[in-house]
Amino acid sequence: MHPFPAVNYLAIIVAAIVIFILGGLWYFNIIFAKKWIALQGRTVEQERAQAASANMPVMYVSAFVTAFLTAWVMAYLIAHMGAITEINAGHGAMFGSICWLGFAAPTSYATAIFSGKPKQLWLIDTSYNLVSFVLAGIILAVWR
Repeated sequence: MHPFPAVNYLAIIVAAIVIFILGGLWYFNIIFAKKWIALQGRTVEQERAQAASANMPVMYVSAFVTAFLTAWVMAYLIAHMGAITEINAGHGAMFGSICWLGFAAPTSYATAIFSGKPKQLWLIDTSYNLVSFVLAGIILAVWR
């Protein structure tokens, strides 16, 4: 087995875009914005003021790069799995869930425990990771 199997970069880009857009929906006014901001002990006005003073282009590019990295690593691992067995959308969803359970959930929970922030904040953040991993897993498994 080749250490760097061929991956579908178009699928990786699409999965990264899905992760990126989901983050925008998740953390802005559409899904959890107000609750997420409140759980951090801030107001919407404070959040807006911070966003106004932040370098938003760098933040958005960084968010996309991390989404791309997540999708690339998942595609790499799925390619290795594909050499062993046929992979479909269900396998992709399960793979995304296992990646979340093994990597994102425990490491972010350990960080959350020591940060002293409310567990509900961790639940919002880790739920985003779970949904994005599952969606990316499906895309990458089906579109290899």
